[in-house]
Amino acid sequence: MSVHPLIEKFQQAGQGQVFAHFHALPPAEQERLLAEAAEIDLAEIDRLTRTLLNPHATGGDYSQLVPAPYERRPENGGPAADWADAKAVGEAALRAGRVAAFTVAGGQGTRLGYDGPKGTFPVTPLKQKPLFRVFAEKILAAGRRYGRPVHWFIMTSHSNHAATEAFFQAHGHFGLDPARVHFFRQGRMPAVDYSGKIMLEQRGALALSPDGHGGSLRALERSGALDLMAREGIDTVSYFQVDNPLVRAIDPAFIGWHLRRGSEMSSKMVPKAYAAEKVGHFCQQDGRLVVVEYSDLPMAMQEEKDAAGALRYIAGSIAIHVLDREFIRRVARGGEGVALPFHRADKKIPTIDAAGQPVKPARANGVKFEMFVFDALPFARNPVVIETRRADDFSPVKNAEGLDSPQTCRDDQLRQFARWLRANGAAVETDATGLPRAAIEVSPLFGYDEDSFADAWARLQPKPAIADGLYLG
Repeated sequence: MSVHPLIEKFQQAGQGQVFAHFHALPPAEQERLLAEAAEIDLAEIDRLTRTLLNPHATGGDYSQLVPAPYERRPENGGPAADWADAKAVGEAALRAGRVAAFTVAGGQGTRLGYDGPKGTFPVTPLKQKPLFRVFAEKILAAGRRYGRPVHWFIMTSHSNHAATEAFFQAHGHFGLDPARVHFFRQGRMPAVDYSGKIMLEQRGALALSPDGHGGSLRALERSGALDLMAREGIDTVSYFQVDNPLVRAIDPAFIGWHLRRGSEMSSKMVPKAYAAEKVGHFCQQDGRLVVVEYSDLPMAMQEEKDAAGALRYIAGSIAIHVLDREFIRRVARGGEGVALPFHRADKKIPTIDAAGQPVKPARANGVKFEMFVFDALPFARNPVVIETRRADDFSPVKNAEGLDSPQTCRDDQLRQFARWLRANGAAVETDATGLPRAAIEVSPLFGYDEDSFADAWARLQPKPAIADGLYLG
């Protein structure tokens, strides 16, 4: 009996266990297993097994690490003229149609106790708009403001792709031109056991998981999205994650800082609220910009203070970036010595035993591999980090309760709306934290940042009452 070429390839690589039950499977399951196996780069798995599974691997060397410089906001001593110029440069790029939005949206709402793609989770204070609608309205409003519709690229996962596309279709793409909304799937990586053997989740299915948000860069290339951008004259990509409704999805000043510096990848930071806050740290090592995760940077370094008594490693990463299109292509192709590293994550991975029976492990039994998008920073020419206000750019929805929950995000949205109203002369009663007494919601179509809100509010006549609640749409 002839052996399928792909099965033979796996056998030669020492991964023949993947097809141990192949001939007992129904034809449809055989085809699925072959399709999943075809996704796997066996040479890559072999390299990761030899490096990341090496029991003699050591931790990072932080002896040459120093805090990264960043552009301070004007209210914190940054040059106001440079910020104004950056904004003008960014606005010109938007009017020229050079900018696209890119959302990493492969996650499910499991941690929120929600059954569905995370982007469909309702998040606003009054209308309970889903995350996708919030971003869609920001993108639509920016296109209207600058006279050029903005393309939106959305990376899904194999588990939520169909549901995400159906959600957009059911809601008419939230007013956006469907031809400018582009969906593509994230790549996947197989889990391996501690000897480097690819694991099966079922007899006819690999134990596959998404390849991390860093995989978004090669997914852009492999999906043809970068070629589409080139045809449309787009050279600048605004990257953000799906769980953060406060993000300024299209931020002219940020785009302008990126362009005026000739940067290939730029990032936003917020000052850490406290030493142990669970965010990455922008640092420099050997002259290159890097992000060191909170779990990797020794706590003694996280607690270091400068002469003024502020945290020395204060620049926190919030997963908001602007990237050059051709830099993404270079990283995705791994040329010129540029390749994102994989990281290992030890996990409890449901699998099967040699007899094909299911195994639910009580402790970690294998390794998943994932890439992080910030690992592209060391390869970027002229990277720039700018400071942003946490209150106007970062309030993610990650947990069902407590920190970074729907409640904290709702409150942060209410505080933002109240600030905008008060800054424009409206009487809004708030508590000591800035939380308004009345329920308020501002649609991004009315105002998606302080400038667009101020313009819309100035035109609004008569001014509405606020005491009993307000929706501006």
